[in-house]
Amino acid sequence: MKAYQAGMQHFQETGAKVFGISTDNTPSQKAFAAQLGLSFPLLSDFLDRKVAQLYGVYIPKFGIASRVTFVIDTDGKIDTIESGGDAIKMLHTPDACSRLAHKKAS
Repeated sequence: MKAYQAGMQHFQETGAKVFGISTDNTPSQKAFAAQLGLSFPLLSDFLDRKVAQLYGVYIPKFGIASRVTFVIDTDGKIDTIESGGDAIKMLHTPDACSRLAHKKAS
């Protein structure tokens, strides 16, 4: 999440909307966001884990979701997926956002 916060200027320049979602409850999300100084919203999928299930990242055995980043285009289609360490390091997300912004502009 720190990498995404650090990259907020780039995301804003490309018109990307950034938010986080996890299976943590809302109070935990608020504390986490405050601790890291996040300027983007964190959403909770705590009650039914439906979003995690629909995106195929839910791990039922542990009741959590994998760390995955989805870049979704303006048509609602998934353009880029980063998982594991790549999702944390944000290796391809900025380039994907730039590419989609360029595609939209042309």
